Amino acid sequence: MSWMRATASDSAAVPHARQRQRWLSLAAGALALLLVLAASVSRPWHALEFKTFDVLTALAAPHHTAVPVVILAIDEPTFQELQQTWPFPRSMHAALLERLRTEGALAVGLDVVFADPSTEAEDAALDRAIAQAGRGLPVVLASAREKIDSANAALWTEIQPLQRFLDAGADAGDAGVEPDDDFVVRRAPAAREGFALRLAQRAAEARGQAPALHPFDWIGYRGPRGTFDTRSYYQALEPGLLPAGFFKGKIVLVGRSARTATELSHSQADLFNSPFGTVGGERLFPGVELQATLLDNHLTGGGLRSVSDVWTLAITMLLLPVLLWANRRLHPAGAGALTAALVVAMGAVSWWLFVSLRLWWPPLLPAVGAVAVYGAAALVGYAIVRQRARQTRAMFAQYVPPAVVSRLIAQPELMRLGGEAREVTLMFTDLANFTTLSEQLSAEQTVEVLTGYFNAMTPIVHATGGTVDKFIGDAVMAFWGAPLDDPRHAEHAVAAAIAMQQAMAALVADLQARGLPPIHMRIGLHTGRVVVGNVGSDQRFSYTAIGDAVNLAARLEGANKAFATGILLSEATAAQLPPTVALRALDDVIVKGKTEPVRVFTPCDDALVREASSAALAAFHARDWHGAEAQLARVLKRLPGDLGATRLMARVDEARALPPGAPWQPAVALDKL
Repeated sequence: MSWMRATASDSAAVPHARQRQRWLSLAAGALALLLVLAASVSRPWHALEFKTFDVLTALAAPHHTAVPVVILAIDEPTFQELQQTWPFPRSMHAALLERLRTEGALAVGLDVVFADPSTEAEDAALDRAIAQAGRGLPVVLASAREKIDSANAALWTEIQPLQRFLDAGADAGDAGVEPDDDFVVRRAPAAREGFALRLAQRAAEARGQAPALHPFDWIGYRGPRGTFDTRSYYQALEPGLLPAGFFKGKIVLVGRSARTATELSHSQADLFNSPFGTVGGERLFPGVELQATLLDNHLTGGGLRSVSDVWTLAITMLLLPVLLWANRRLHPAGAGALTAALVVAMGAVSWWLFVSLRLWWPPLLPAVGAVAVYGAAALVGYAIVRQRARQTRAMFAQYVPPAVVSRLIAQPELMRLGGEAREVTLMFTDLANFTTLSEQLSAEQTVEVLTGYFNAMTPIVHATGGTVDKFIGDAVMAFWGAPLDDPRHAEHAVAAAIAMQQAMAALVADLQARGLPPIHMRIGLHTGRVVVGNVGSDQRFSYTAIGDAVNLAARLEGANKAFATGILLSEATAAQLPPTVALRALDDVIVKGKTEPVRVFTPCDDALVREASSAALAAFHARDWHGAEAQLARVLKRLPGDLGATRLMARVDEARALPPGAPWQPAVALDKL
């Protein structure tokens, strides 16, 4: 009996031990996960990933380029031969451009910022050389960004070349680069109009090709310093040092270069740290060779794109079941060997992606994750680690950062009260006849109609990059160009307005099907500088726009009634639209509280109406009453009863009836419409 009781006791203890082991495995897995995740956001971790990038760069560099690039280095031999101090006389650069133009160079990039004037004679010489070169030799000059630290914030100032050089035909591009924390340059410049990008575009155009350039996130170095054909600057100035026709069909880059930072002053050296220093190569890399590398990447696709972090996480999660099975089924030595093999395989995949597909995938996270899982499983049992892995996968599968949180993390300044001056395009909408409609509906039905209206309009605003400021009764206020920059904010706002009017058709059809009166939407658009930001108190605030431009946009919405239009936009908005957006000029109006007239437009696909309307306004301003009437008659023939043409025709008659010398204003006050 005692033996039977002991056996039963031991049998009962097994489930408890397994349960305890599960808890221990859970704790170990959680600790391993926390350690890896904590390490993955640290600077040392990123430094290790960067070193991996450096090793792959050094091993995969082809040590040549397919792009016909020649670097003219402003180096120590140049200073010795020319006996000149920096900066060189600009007539010297002019002489260089003349030779490059004569020999048929494809394009030239001067990695020098000509921000300040020198003597008039020197500037004029370079001015003329750029103008002459521009006939067959595109010239790109460098611009820069200068950081100014103040007590409250760090401000960036754009340093552009002298306007006279740009007017002469030169282009400008930002030659700045952004080193990582260890001061090595690995990432592509963030500037949209980078120096190398502009030069690549101009070179492609000079070949008569469309600029089919290749975007990239990481720089694909072609080799260490000296990979590109580099000649001293003075060799291009002195006859006979380079063969005749040497520059024909080549892209020429001119910039400062020194073997060490002591050969030139630090401000003149233009040197950066390169990935090759990590593997024992030369660390310093001239800025002009860096620009040549970027040029190569744009033209050949030699730069690298980043593999999404989602793929890294997914691969890490896919490795976990394999490792869990190995620790459960194999001998510990076999499981360890498999783990090592997977780590080597991930390194090989990273190498293959880097070399063959020009993709940068740092294998550190999945490799370390695999080792961590193996270590935790070896301590407390692989079966429990597998259970922990399933829980981990479930957790990550459900975790999706909210869009608002991502936005605030990227731009924490949006959380503070205050604003900034920006140029934006503002929109105001309103529903005509909505009061009549709401009188026939219950309160619940009115809210239902408004909800359907807002649900139809809001996605259109968001899809075009706009921000919905607020709903005011049945009106919508929105703007484009903030909080994120949008250089095409006017175009996007007009596209949204047109799409919103098209979306109204379904809403109106639904109302008519229910026997209700139709409603119509009026939209006013204006572009101007406003203050945008969080306005309110510490307890409650909203992101909004404030300024005179807001008032004008609101008044243009109401002015649609005077012209029987659905969309009315100001001249400031029309001026920023591409030629593909067809607009009809309607009239010149003066808003309440202002004295300057504003010309208003509406979208119009009829070319005859657009042409006749513009001609009528021009004749009206020139007091050519007969000409204005003739053009307006063309409009009315095409659009009988058109309210805009009818009103302007009436104003022509009023102006003609004025006695000689009587005061006359070609614009009409908005409050009189």
